[in-house]
Amino acid sequence: MDGMPSAVFSHTPVLLRECLELLDVKPDGFYVDGTLGGGGHASEVLARLGRGGTLLGIDRDNEALAAAEVRLAGVATEGRFELRHGNFSRIAEFCEGRKPDGILLDLGVSSHQLDVPERGFSYRFDAPLDMRMDREAALTAYDVVNGYSEARLAGILREYGEERYANRIASGITRARAQAPVRTTLELAEIVRSSVPAKYLSGEGHPAKRTFQASRIEVNDELGELRRTLDTAIEILNDAGRLVVITFHSLEDRIVKNKFREAQNPCTCPPDFPVCVCGKTPLGRTVTPHPVTGNESELEANNRAHSAKVRAFERRY
Repeated sequence: MDGMPSAVFSHTPVLLRECLELLDVKPDGFYVDGTLGGGGHASEVLARLGRGGTLLGIDRDNEALAAAEVRLAGVATEGRFELRHGNFSRIAEFCEGRKPDGILLDLGVSSHQLDVPERGFSYRFDAPLDMRMDREAALTAYDVVNGYSEARLAGILREYGEERYANRIASGITRARAQAPVRTTLELAEIVRSSVPAKYLSGEGHPAKRTFQASRIEVNDELGELRRTLDTAIEILNDAGRLVVITFHSLEDRIVKNKFREAQNPCTCPPDFPVCVCGKTPLGRTVTPHPVTGNESELEANNRAHSAKVRAFERRY
């Protein structure tokens, strides 16, 4: 990877112990980290691989790849690693016919992306509206905020942000941009603040939190990428291989839970049929009947762990 990140790419891996236990790393296995980030999870997987093991790291953020390459190079005494730039929905392409023994997906935005002002992910800094995880992508938050119709904005805020005041915020954005384009994160945050009822301002968290989440999900097509990836990831796993997914909000967790349930029981026959006639057979089993969450020490050490849930699926042939 060319170049180094513009700021130190720190990455405290969420629920690391739990993820490693669920992945059940084999020394000679082939493992994929589809959301490499700063390499926190990947470095621990790599450390458990022997000479015959390989780690493939995927990320859409070139800054993450550059930082992770340095981190992994310091760990890889035996296990080999490969890096690819792109969306994890391209996992089958990047695996090049190989069947992974484990795949890890750590969803959502990274701490680094939130902490670097110019990436435009956070309302803590005044920065251009960007929010692209892949800085080579075309669509930005500026395009969404200034180009989408009021109805479409409201729909995104409702669906992706679960925002109760979606209509009011969309209307506020539309009125503001009629005077001048909304260019920065703080401009957007202030529009949200002025659009919601006063009682909302004293609630838990920043009033613009859901608007920023919804905009980011739209810009990066996060839920679409996730849906496209889960089927493929389960399909290409090796026998007894595991897919481990960390989610950070209910929208992601619901998609993962339902997809695992479908893969474990794909039968579409009416429940009153005495035998299955659809011919669809289970692809494996859900390893986690309930999502795994952080313990007290994990929650104290890592703020991101408060909303994190881990689910795992095991492929069977």
